Amino acid sequence: MGFKLYNAPQSTCSQRVRFVLNAKNLAFTEVKLNLLEGDQLKPDYLKLNPNGRIPTLVDGNLIVSEAAAIVLHLVDQHADAGLAPRAGAPERAKFYQWLIFLTNSLQEELMIWQYPDRLAGNDAPATDVVRHGAEARANRFLDVIEDHLRANGPLFLGNRLSAVDFYLVMLSRWARPMARPPRSRPNIAKLLDRVTALPSVRRAYEQEGITDEIS
Repeated sequence: MGFKLYNAPQSTCSQRVRFVLNAKNLAFTEVKLNLLEGDQLKPDYLKLNPNGRIPTLVDGNLIVSEAAAIVLHLVDQHADAGLAPRAGAPERAKFYQWLIFLTNSLQEELMIWQYPDRLAGNDAPATDVVRHGAEARANRFLDVIEDHLRANGPLFLGNRLSAVDFYLVMLSRWARPMARPPRSRPNIAKLLDRVTALPSVRRAYEQEGITDEIS
């Protein structure tokens, strides 16, 4: 039956899933949601994803939400593409470590940095404090990644491309407006250059109509 990806145009949250689908040359149908019109909160979509968030992947009768879960499903279902070490291998544990780190640590701080009002409300001074604190924590996490890539790179798993590298590309695009953007770190910049040069990544941005600097 093929895959159906519920997405929003130029949504960074969905890009990592699109990267993996393209890297595996998996055909998929895209259902575009207009977030400004509240498509993600309409009853038909909430039946698929009660949280009203994107992306959501429909794989036959299986419905999967949360981008990291979708990525893990895809790399497991299509292990021949090699975007994750084999299950049970020590490298697989490191793959899990970095995937969860990017999702739960770096992405979480970038979410707070992007939307400080969700914590601070309309209090402008409090919003500034929340935003600056999140940016400082995100910078520390990016420094951890830079140190890892300097010692173990050029990719998260050495010379082996994995879905984790796609995750960092997505988050780096999101974080470009930071005072110290990810690309200001030389080893992160090397990873971004290498991964964004891949045909599958270039094709993903073409599909989304993105023509500016991609990371």
